[in-house]
Amino acid sequence: MADKDQTLHYDGPVGGWGSVRGIVEIAGMERPSPMALETLYRQNKPGGFMCVSCAWTKPAGHNALEFCENGAKATLWELTTRRCTPDFFAKHTVEELKTWSDHDLEQQGRLTHPMRYDRETDRYVPCSWYEAYSAIGQELKGLDPKSVVFYASGRASLETAYCYALFARLYGNNNLPDSSNMCHETTSVTLKKVIGSPVGTTVFEDFSTCDAIFFFGQNTGSNSPRFLHPLQEAVRRGCKIVTFNPVREKGLISMINPQSPTEMLTGKETELSCQYHQVKTGGDIAAIMGLCKHVLAKDDEAQARGLSVLDRDFITQHTDGFEAFEQKVRATEWDDIERESGLTRSALELAGQIYVEADKTIAIYGMGLTQHVHGFENIATLVNLMLMKGNIGRDGTGVSPVRGHSNVQGQRTVGITEKPELAPLDKLEQLYGFTPPKEKGVTTVEACEGIISGDIKAFIGLGGNFLRAVPEQGAMEQAWPTMRLTVQIATKLNRNHLFNGEVAYLLPCLGRTEEDMQAGGPQTVTMEDSLSCIHGSIGKRKPASQDLRSELAIVAGIAQETLEPNPNVPWEEWLGDYGKVRDAIEATYPEQFRDFNKRMFTPGGFYRGNSARERIWKTESGKAEFTVPDMLSAAGFSDKAGRFRLMTLRSNDQFNTTIYGYSDRLRGVEGTRSVLLINPKDIEKAGLRAGQVVGLAADAEDGKDRRVMGLTVTPFDLPDGCVGGYYPELNPLVPLDHHDKHSKTPAYKGVPVRIIPDA
Repeated sequence: MADKDQTLHYDGPVGGWGSVRGIVEIAGMERPSPMALETLYRQNKPGGFMCVSCAWTKPAGHNALEFCENGAKATLWELTTRRCTPDFFAKHTVEELKTWSDHDLEQQGRLTHPMRYDRETDRYVPCSWYEAYSAIGQELKGLDPKSVVFYASGRASLETAYCYALFARLYGNNNLPDSSNMCHETTSVTLKKVIGSPVGTTVFEDFSTCDAIFFFGQNTGSNSPRFLHPLQEAVRRGCKIVTFNPVREKGLISMINPQSPTEMLTGKETELSCQYHQVKTGGDIAAIMGLCKHVLAKDDEAQARGLSVLDRDFITQHTDGFEAFEQKVRATEWDDIERESGLTRSALELAGQIYVEADKTIAIYGMGLTQHVHGFENIATLVNLMLMKGNIGRDGTGVSPVRGHSNVQGQRTVGITEKPELAPLDKLEQLYGFTPPKEKGVTTVEACEGIISGDIKAFIGLGGNFLRAVPEQGAMEQAWPTMRLTVQIATKLNRNHLFNGEVAYLLPCLGRTEEDMQAGGPQTVTMEDSLSCIHGSIGKRKPASQDLRSELAIVAGIAQETLEPNPNVPWEEWLGDYGKVRDAIEATYPEQFRDFNKRMFTPGGFYRGNSARERIWKTESGKAEFTVPDMLSAAGFSDKAGRFRLMTLRSNDQFNTTIYGYSDRLRGVEGTRSVLLINPKDIEKAGLRAGQVVGLAADAEDGKDRRVMGLTVTPFDLPDGCVGGYYPELNPLVPLDHHDKHSKTPAYKGVPVRIIPDA
């Protein structure tokens, strides 16, 4: 690895005064409403509102301040006093706004009025809600339902998501891709296949009894900082954390708890990872196979003494396919493991020994595993490791993907899926008296393919910044205006809103912090965290504009203007009382949402259950399935002279495509996002110099010209042959067909690129 003294880095811990300063800086930019502090105090607590940032759980034994740096930034961003009014749009053409940065667009503040795009003047003009609903409904009536996409970002409530999915199916399709298609769809596909449950198996209490935690490709410090609290407590009681990540992310190295006066005053840090292994980008399959190889070797030694490292009773009773996997592990050579992982045998054996000695282990992972061409094999091989010692389905163990968007997992739970077999179609038919479509809908990648080919004629976006988040941005931006209808439901202006179909509407919605007043009074919404717990959320702040509508109101308004009346679908009743939507969710999913309205404010949320945690395996074999990987690299392409493996990264001042500012404090990058992170050895080998401005070109086999220019060469501690840069700025380098083979999740964490030295 690179010499730390030669690379850009951050010497401080996660948390501490740096975290406080980060929040203060964003507060200064957003100038939030006076009640911001009271709102932050209510964040992630029973009877309060649930953070719109990550999906980390909201524990029953909450802290006095149950928010992190990124969560506070998300709340302050929503509570900004800045307003993006019709006057703003009157002053700026859309073509002019395309030259603005992502940050500057969102800094215009909250959208205040429904707007229609006027192609003749190239400006957004105000319109009434009635006009918007009516025009959208008329357009949808005239289109083939198969040509319409209903996209959802991960922040809409369970109530809205349920109604949105029902609307799409009543309209006539399963075209319900969502943001999980771009991040954790690999999780849903893989876990469903190998353990019968599409989500993680841990609960919050498991972190207080586990002996070891193995992290793969997850940046806790920036993406889910509240997770650091149980990690700190785990380490203090003797739990060992082992981390595999190409980047030495500060959030898994050391922390200072901002809520501890003693730690803040003394600067006393907690060291988190006892081992940190900088695996090569795409090298996790090889690394995990190395761990498994060590486990088998130690089991051989134990067997000679009449003992066992493997949980043989569990393997016999609860799993299928172990013999084939064991044979593969034994046949895999250490030389191949070392080459593909970028790690030494001794390092992997050192990590493997911690796994061997731990009775209870939890495996954590993020998009460092899911966003690869062979992401399925990444996760499946990790599950293999866990199954070897029976580390799924008992307290203190489990596999636990950390989700991003606050309700992305919940939306899938209540029907946002393009896969008809995952939706309770028979129950929907029974409840609502219609025949739901059985044909598979489109994923995000397939939606993009349809837009480029012209087969997709309309796109409705329930939140998000779709066009900025997807691969193949050049072709997508060119094709987007050829659609007949585009509708964007949003709180702030973003780049996707600057590309419009022939008929286009920008519809502003309430934020989660704001009071949602309907005919039946103030309303509550709910969401599901990444540990499968359901939480109620009540906004209290005065809406940014009296012209805003709730997401559910907008969905219901469009649906009523589009669909024929159905006495079984009481849109007006649901809109007046969201409790009746929850009753409908309970009727559709009675096992998971029993007594929904009564339990939604249970401290810590109510657990909707997980069959794999109960060791009920809803797989083809009826058991947890060992799989045999056919490769050791998840990258999906070979290394060759001049080719680098690019991983796209989020900064500390960012949530998905939302850019709060230009400080990536935890990596030492300040004031810019136009950087190419690369280790000093590779800088020298490529004939470059630190500070040089270069470009990146995609090195895909299709030969298409995809490039991003104006990147400053920045020495950074990365494995040899690996480079890093920011998402979404580097998305144009990602081909649309560069995705996980099973889930079609774009492979943002392993992109073949070449450096263009003369930018």
